[in-house]
Amino acid sequence: MEYRTLGKTGLRVSVVGFGPEWIGGWEQERVTELVRACEAEGVNIMDCWMADPAIRASLGEAMAETGHRDQWIIQGHIGSTWQDGQYVRTRDIEKVRPAFEDQLRLLQTDHVELGIIHYVDSLEEFRGLMAGGEFLDYVHELHSQGRIQHIGLSTHNPEVALAATEYPEIEMIMFSVNPAFDTMPASDDLNTLFGDLSEGGNGIDPVRAQLYATCEKENVGITVMKGFAGGRLLDADKSPFGVALKPVQCIHYALTRPAVCAFMGGYTSVDQVKEAAAYCQTAPEELDYASVLAGAPQHGYRGACIYCGHCQPCVVGITIATVNKFLDLAVMQQDVPDSLQGHYDALEAKAGDCIHCRSCEPNCPFGVKIASRMEQAALVFGR
Repeated sequence: MEYRTLGKTGLRVSVVGFGPEWIGGWEQERVTELVRACEAEGVNIMDCWMADPAIRASLGEAMAETGHRDQWIIQGHIGSTWQDGQYVRTRDIEKVRPAFEDQLRLLQTDHVELGIIHYVDSLEEFRGLMAGGEFLDYVHELHSQGRIQHIGLSTHNPEVALAATEYPEIEMIMFSVNPAFDTMPASDDLNTLFGDLSEGGNGIDPVRAQLYATCEKENVGITVMKGFAGGRLLDADKSPFGVALKPVQCIHYALTRPAVCAFMGGYTSVDQVKEAAAYCQTAPEELDYASVLAGAPQHGYRGACIYCGHCQPCVVGITIATVNKFLDLAVMQQDVPDSLQGHYDALEAKAGDCIHCRSCEPNCPFGVKIASRMEQAALVFGR
């Protein structure tokens, strides 16, 4: 395993990390087996954004059984809560405080190494949080007490991430990195995941390039989420490039960005852990993502939504591209992830609001049957 220093934190993290988002509902023995496999491969950084107390408890029990809690660097999220059986992102200190305290209890630890300000994609919200208030006071309280050793931030928006580099107290950033996202302009609401590749999409977006360069300059380490784009980049039929990348190519792409230190992969088996960890022993020709992308078709999206937004406006206010994007991510999983459901629930207009007027469909350059997809999305997400 290769290790890198995570920016100003000084922590040495494995380049392949563990994102245990998919362990909900597992038997404890299976969770412990997966944690043991990570430890055996030298994986030492774990992200615990998941608010579900059952998942947190399973991870805590697994680390207790292996006896290796002190070998783990844990990203614990502040603002990820569990309310009435659902994940809720909030800044309400009356919800935030007990949720984080409960996270420590369930993980069977008195601290986490990285205290992540959870999921800030709006620049306005970020500036407001950092201006002060109960939420930031609580973050500082945790830090001063040693219950979080370093302060970080999670965001999908490069403009927010760039702004975070202006604050010395934020020592690292958890950011979404993959070759599709990197062509995308900044977004404050996850409206853009893959970009309008039909109109170019070549080269890294300037803001993202600036982010990586600034993080490198200011020694702000990056840990990577959504490196496989929910598995979409691994399937030629679902990839926006029209070609499939291998897991190690996605890992290599992320790790070749400046300031990136760890790729947080989600695994559902010991074999997947071993496959990801094998990155460090993979021959250079197997890691070559550039040749794959260079040979990818620029078009060929007939019938598939690429989230370009040509369908807008919707007469009832649905952000069609976003709903299509969330639908595509959801149907690749056995169950809709809590995070994805949370993003969908936050939309002002849902797929179920569609009146099937089909006024959007003639605007789509790829012939997507939008009304049918809205109907499907309403079924998948429950409204």
